[in-house]
Amino acid sequence: MREDADTAIAESEALPVRDEEGDLSEAFRAAVEEAIDARDVDRLKGLTGDLHEADLGDLIEELDADERRRLIEMLGPAFDFTALTELDETVRVSILRSLSPLTVARGMRDLDSDDAVYILEDLDEAEMAAVLEHLPAPERVALRRSLDYPEESAGRRMQTEFIAVPPFWTVGRTIDYMRETPDLPETFYEVFVVDPAYRLVGAVSLDRLLRTRRPVLMTAVKTEQAKVVKASDDQEDVARMFERYNLVSAPVVDDAGRLVGVMTIDDVVDVIQEEADEDLRALAGVGSDEELSDTVAYTARSRLPWLTVNLGTAFVSASIIGLFEATIEKMVALAVLMPIVASMGGNAGTQTMTVAVRALATKDLSSHNARRIVGREVLVGLVNGTMLACMLGLIAGLWFANAQLGAVIASALVMNMMMAGLFGILIPLGISRLKLDPAVASGVFVTMVTDTVGFFAFLGLATWWFGAG
Repeated sequence: MREDADTAIAESEALPVRDEEGDLSEAFRAAVEEAIDARDVDRLKGLTGDLHEADLGDLIEELDADERRRLIEMLGPAFDFTALTELDETVRVSILRSLSPLTVARGMRDLDSDDAVYILEDLDEAEMAAVLEHLPAPERVALRRSLDYPEESAGRRMQTEFIAVPPFWTVGRTIDYMRETPDLPETFYEVFVVDPAYRLVGAVSLDRLLRTRRPVLMTAVKTEQAKVVKASDDQEDVARMFERYNLVSAPVVDDAGRLVGVMTIDDVVDVIQEEADEDLRALAGVGSDEELSDTVAYTARSRLPWLTVNLGTAFVSASIIGLFEATIEKMVALAVLMPIVASMGGNAGTQTMTVAVRALATKDLSSHNARRIVGREVLVGLVNGTMLACMLGLIAGLWFANAQLGAVIASALVMNMMMAGLFGILIPLGISRLKLDPAVASGVFVTMVTDTVGFFAFLGLATWWFGAG
């Protein structure tokens, strides 16, 4: 019987976790589901024991809710709670609520503080308190302090485990301390030097530390820490600083200058991805916290507000068409062609708006270069509009056997493309000046402007040119 169990475990471990395309292997997922259904703990541990947290997270997301809970319960202490940081918020919260607070607390004891905060912050206050009360007092106080910082701040993202030594220590004593002390961070890049009040004095990188002779004082090899993060700093600003100066880690201090944590590159990569996802969703009028695992009701509710605003702006465009009803009745070709002008302008406006919103987010677009960038986008609209207008005018003229109609739609397209370039950047700039997020509101208003200008230019020119209405 034992030999059969060993054989099953060996076969399980031989299964590829991912297929050639990088997706989770169907055979592996099926084997995990079979082990869960059979309550075969040994086989389940053999399958998941060596999984990276990212692979385990993907596996959990592909299981149904009951299988997720049973997998965690069957693995017990062997389950790596770090995998929960890889999950959609909806899935993570659902799992946490299906487990007892004591189970969650036990699973979090071996986590880095930044991962523990990331897992806890999505729970409501009562659920969070229930988990924290099962943790030892020092860990509970440290986590509570991090959770008290504003959401999306460095204080929420920082790791409170770090190595700090006094200035009078030598390099040799510091190295011995790191070798002999068991409760140190698993991964670190710098040793910080602090005064008796725990204010940051400087830092020593590991490569410099290991290349220095043992009797040398830490103050002699420390470097002044030019790039220091405040716990209250916005995480996006911190990520931008890491990107600009190619940092791997940076100390985090409180308002009094005391060292309270460290930001590392792995956390910053997550921040960059989150902020990029948030901007992309906002441009489409989608909630910044929407996940693929969200329910239909929640998803519909989060998308409805901007769709409602879009409905209102659509009536503005429709009212412009209504002004030229008589012209359209006399020349049906106008009704066929006018969506082309609006559509081309809308696409051009979206291109400009996307570049502008991203440039505002990265601080590349400011009052110093705004005029030059606005001029550039208008000229781009003119160039592209002229090239496309030649093609569209020719096609429209041949299609309806009316060269004058081709000239009218070509002229309208050039005007709309220029306006798309102008307002595609002015609208995000204006919203940003109002201290609002340009990614959230720009799309609806840029579309309204390009539709309105497109319809008005085309129908207005047609009315004037052909003397209709």
